[in-house]
Amino acid sequence: MSPSFLLENASPAELVGGNAMGAEPSSASSSVDGPVLALLEREWLQTNGLGDFASSTLLLTPTRRYHGLVVARPEGSEKRHVFLSRFEEEIRLEGRVFPLSIASYRSHAPEGVVFAPRGDRFLVRFELAPHPRWTFEIEGGVLVREIVMAPGAPATLLRYTWEGDGEVELALRPLLPTREADSLTFRNDAANMDPVGEVGRHAISFQPYGALPPLTITFDRDFEFDAAPAWFERIDLAAERSRGYPDTEDHLSPGRLRVRFSDSCVVAAGLGGEFEASTDAFEREVQERTRRFEALQTETRRRRRADEGQIRARTRLAFAAEDFFVERGGRLGIDAGFPWFGEWGRDTFLSLPGLTLALGDTERCARVLDESLAFLSNGLLPNIFAIRPEDSHYGSADASLWFARAVELYERESGDRDRVRESWLPALLEIAESYWDGTELGLRADEDGLLLAGGPDLNPTWMDAVTPEGPVTPRHGCAVELNGLWYALLHHLEELLTAGGDRAKKRLWRERRLRLKASFLERFWLEDEGRLADRWSDGELDRSIRPNMVIAAALGRSPLTRARRASVVACAKRELLTPRGLRTLSPRDPGYRGRFEGGPMERDAAYHQGTVWPFLFGFFVEATLRGVGTTRPVRDELRASWCAIVEDLDAGGLGHISEVFDGDAPHRGGGTIAQAWNTAELLRADTLLRRRRP
Repeated sequence: MSPSFLLENASPAELVGGNAMGAEPSSASSSVDGPVLALLEREWLQTNGLGDFASSTLLLTPTRRYHGLVVARPEGSEKRHVFLSRFEEEIRLEGRVFPLSIASYRSHAPEGVVFAPRGDRFLVRFELAPHPRWTFEIEGGVLVREIVMAPGAPATLLRYTWEGDGEVELALRPLLPTREADSLTFRNDAANMDPVGEVGRHAISFQPYGALPPLTITFDRDFEFDAAPAWFERIDLAAERSRGYPDTEDHLSPGRLRVRFSDSCVVAAGLGGEFEASTDAFEREVQERTRRFEALQTETRRRRRADEGQIRARTRLAFAAEDFFVERGGRLGIDAGFPWFGEWGRDTFLSLPGLTLALGDTERCARVLDESLAFLSNGLLPNIFAIRPEDSHYGSADASLWFARAVELYERESGDRDRVRESWLPALLEIAESYWDGTELGLRADEDGLLLAGGPDLNPTWMDAVTPEGPVTPRHGCAVELNGLWYALLHHLEELLTAGGDRAKKRLWRERRLRLKASFLERFWLEDEGRLADRWSDGELDRSIRPNMVIAAALGRSPLTRARRASVVACAKRELLTPRGLRTLSPRDPGYRGRFEGGPMERDAAYHQGTVWPFLFGFFVEATLRGVGTTRPVRDELRASWCAIVEDLDAGGLGHISEVFDGDAPHRGGGTIAQAWNTAELLRADTLLRRRRP
């Protein structure tokens, strides 16, 4: 079966809000139809395994500062840069010009935004197959545009295919922001508009600023370049406006590239020298992506009995998992999310089991664990990985605990305790000993064995939003999920040391674990409410109803009995569960914020104060199966919730799950368009629901 994802079950006219096939499009329009605006809210993503990406809206119209066809890290830089935003595209056929592009510009007119040109009028279909593919109908012919990112190279390939009479001329005008992805660019007459180096028969390079590498555009045939330097000014970035950021910028364009063909034409754009631009190169990548998708679909169908919708959703999640793996400096890691996150330790190790073990890939899991050991420093792993340990940021109290959790799940899936003892036991001991004795970030075990972390101005848990007034969700002291993970680590250490015959160390960690178990229940368990408190700090208990208690209740090695796990789940189901996952705070709490919207301050204030995070559903499933049971009705109810969440695969970032959702209905998506731990935990949840026991 072809991995073709038609955007929606709609006629071509409905899909693009009505088209005028064969009509000469107007050069500009101050308004577009509602369905067209909806296409600007849906986005696609391609990655190359290096942390670089290509991404834009379904109309290839930038609405974010991060949108671009070549978004890459220059050599030696930790920051992604947008080198090529898009091409202004048009087709010349029998003396008539037909645009393929649609762009939006801020206007001083009352309408505020002008759209020009209007290539959307010829668009009849968009697919992920499994790469972005657009179909235009022009004068009785069909033109198809396809995009793939080259694996292992900072380059994007585009293929244009013409199915119609005669020859067409394709004109491409590259728009070159040439800036950091988090920034904006404005007209700068000092920028170099001329090609750099020798213009070859098939390639041309542009380097607006000497501090950054050139962008090279390569064709599969001879082309012509018409020098026509220009600045495209006041480009409208609607998504940035909705996030409270500056919403216009200017893009440099050195001129127009023209090429003629009667069948197909391949174009490559990337950093450095020429890239292979050929039908063979394009087809190799398409075939590899198709092969991988079909293999995942076959494996999913083989391993389970389920309806086609569930098989399709899991296959798409498994296919999306590959987007997050990144090779940097000879080390395999995981990027937290696109388009603006990098490689974060907490996200890496929380995501790792779902992105690997849930797919049966124990070796890739082991490789990430192995290659992270060089970054272990005094028991801590980075919150933000750089290429070198000395350039990394160590600001997370739980990255090392999630590492330990990944090791535990690796052992469970692989059954290879010997490898765990040989490869990672020393690291687990270093983590435990450092945390017990005390290390940075306010980390230490108190007299009862509970783990303390952070301070009034330092919140090193995953609920880490900060404004100028300080942490939005203060969780310094003893946080419940950190202590659940802490207990799991001590219990696992005890078992590993027992198997290794180290009786003295085994007795030491057993005594500490038992002390921790008693104090965990005494400190956190709220008997009158049948649930766990969120944290204990300076003698005071934070009784907020948050999903962190669900994480603690989900762990296989836990101080909680089955009945107490079930009670936690019941509370979470009443207070936190939505059709998109778990809220971060009960709506009955005075601090609850039901909408994730507005500028940075407003969004940070809501980030962990009611906003829904889909990744938490994986822990809800695990806690439910461990506490409530594994009967058919329980599984069916959880499966229905899983199916509701994965509906987002066709809503925001196509093929991915949005980072967060509003706590209030209708639970609009927000944040990044692709988040590693959402994909990971939904895959893990699906795997748990297929098994007899969690």
